[in-house]
Amino acid sequence: MTEISDRIKLSKFLALILRHKPDNFGLELDEDGFVDVDDVWVRVVNRFHEKYTFDDLLAVVAGDERGKKRYEIVDGKIRALFGHSQVTQISYPAIVPPELLYHGTAAEAVPEILETGLQARSRQYVHMTSELAIAHTVAHRHSNDIVILVIRAQEAHNSGVVFHNPEENTYLARAVPAQFINVGPD
Repeated sequence: MTEISDRIKLSKFLALILRHKPDNFGLELDEDGFVDVDDVWVRVVNRFHEKYTFDDLLAVVAGDERGKKRYEIVDGKIRALFGHSQVTQISYPAIVPPELLYHGTAAEAVPEILETGLQARSRQYVHMTSELAIAHTVAHRHSNDIVILVIRAQEAHNSGVVFHNPEENTYLARAVPAQFINVGPD
């Protein structure tokens, strides 16, 4: 198998063909963003020749060194879990969330969030996590001046907000009203 650092190229290629430009590679994603894994593998081999093995593909699907999963294979089909720009709303089963979830954001965004709530905007869902450390990591990708928001998820759920849990520690909702959001720990 290929080194972890070298698999990043494979992961980025999968993002390109499964999230952003499937048409450029002759792929047609179904309504849930899935395409036959064999068709994807053909595109990987065409692009990289013998650089990667199918086990490398499976390793990328299994997740990165922090356990973050970006792809899944179900019944011989593969899809990106998040960030699609080419498919309709990806559906996930509804779940009952934990009592609290976290969302890390830039400090400058907080006043608007506390007024209007968390909105998916150009994304399909608002992303939250059950792990405070993950919220910190995500927030620091966008800013050095961050704030962690605490989402009272069970309260929101009880009032009708639908939550999804496509992978361990990651929770999604279309939006979270401001009344369920508090500024959290530093």
